[in-house]
Amino acid sequence: MRKLTRMMGATAFALSLALPALAEDAKPAPRTDLTADTVMATVNGKEITLGQMITVRNGLPPEYMQLPDDVLFNGILDQLVQQTALAEIGEARMTRRDEIALEVDRRAYLAGSVLDYTAKSAVSDAKIEDAYKTKYADAEPSREYHAAHIIVDSEEEAQKIKDAIDGGADFAEEAKKNSKDGAAANGGDLGWFKLEAMVQPFAEAIAGMKDGEVKGPVQTEYGWHVVKLMESRLTEAPKIEDVRDELIGDLRQQAVETRVTETVEKAKVEKMVEGVDPAILKNDALLGQ
Repeated sequence: MRKLTRMMGATAFALSLALPALAEDAKPAPRTDLTADTVMATVNGKEITLGQMITVRNGLPPEYMQLPDDVLFNGILDQLVQQTALAEIGEARMTRRDEIALEVDRRAYLAGSVLDYTAKSAVSDAKIEDAYKTKYADAEPSREYHAAHIIVDSEEEAQKIKDAIDGGADFAEEAKKNSKDGAAANGGDLGWFKLEAMVQPFAEAIAGMKDGEVKGPVQTEYGWHVVKLMESRLTEAPKIEDVRDELIGDLRQQAVETRVTETVEKAKVEKMVEGVDPAILKNDALLGQ
């Protein structure tokens, strides 16, 4: 894309030097007969169409859309002229490796276009409303927990800290002095979370605690914990406007996964891989030159 940027800049600069400023009334009237098949240029007789130019524009990163229309138009046209001229040479020296690469790209594009259409078709106001009701409005209220912990390497150390807290030591100060994770600087405070975000049996310990209670030692794969539950609360359903993007993403993801699963299940798939060493994929020489 850097080449395209330099090319676009050079094109704009050349045009500004080569063309005199036209008076407003001297500009040609915009054409009204343009279609995707309208030819914008030819290279050795090979046509470059308006549809091809639009396709190139649609594939550019967002920052290119800030360029003036004439700079983008001329840059894309020049890029396609270059590609078309070079492609003519490439076609004359096509190898089996090239044919395979083009077929892989073709299948990937067609598959991607189906999934893109599937994702876009999955979303409507009615479907978003239904998804919201299922996920939030009609769902059972969930509970969030605000807790802190102190994590150390041994059960003995955790028990010693727990005994000190039971004897009146401040939990936050003990966390700052002893805990080995990043939350120590905040007195072990983990903020608000849902149980599914935590590993077991840490989540199990939290679920059985009362507000203000301290429990431990609790062992997880990360070490030994002393846990304090500050408070818990039932969460209210968010407004649909606040989770609209999330719901759209869910709908699209589900539709894509369903399309892939159903399509493959309906397809007649036969794999001839018996006796094939998976390491064969490293043999690039099979593709030829």
